[in-house]
Amino acid sequence: MTERKPPGIPFESWVDKQIRDAQGRGDFDRLTGTGEPLPADLETPYDELWWIRRKMAREGLAALPPSLALRKEAEDTLAAALTAPSEHTVRKLITDVNTKIRDMMFRPPPGPPLGMKPYDVEDVVRLWRERRSAAGGSEVQ
Repeated sequence: MTERKPPGIPFESWVDKQIRDAQGRGDFDRLTGTGEPLPADLETPYDELWWIRRKMAREGLAALPPSLALRKEAEDTLAAALTAPSEHTVRKLITDVNTKIRDMMFRPPPGPPLGMKPYDVEDVVRLWRERRSAAGGSEVQ
């Protein structure tokens, strides 16, 4: 649409003519999203970083501050340790995450405080054993 609106023609009728001509040429026939419902997030308030959030969601990325990411990792690791197949695995998982927690405790990152302390490996192993015996599993060291 490089041509300019001629003088003396109302702007609305000139735009309508441009749209009709484009429809006649089939310019709108194969547009992305044709026939699909509008996105559900139209009702949300405007967010100037919408395109970054949408790209991250599409790519499966998350951007948590380091302390929150470690908190999530620690919770996931504890859950994994409680369902681990052996005591050795429990000890390894908890020892590894405790190392990360201690590192962050002594070198506070930007963002909210971690608010966690390392897990007691023996307490987690005891919990693991209790759950294992309640489920009728055997202990493997």
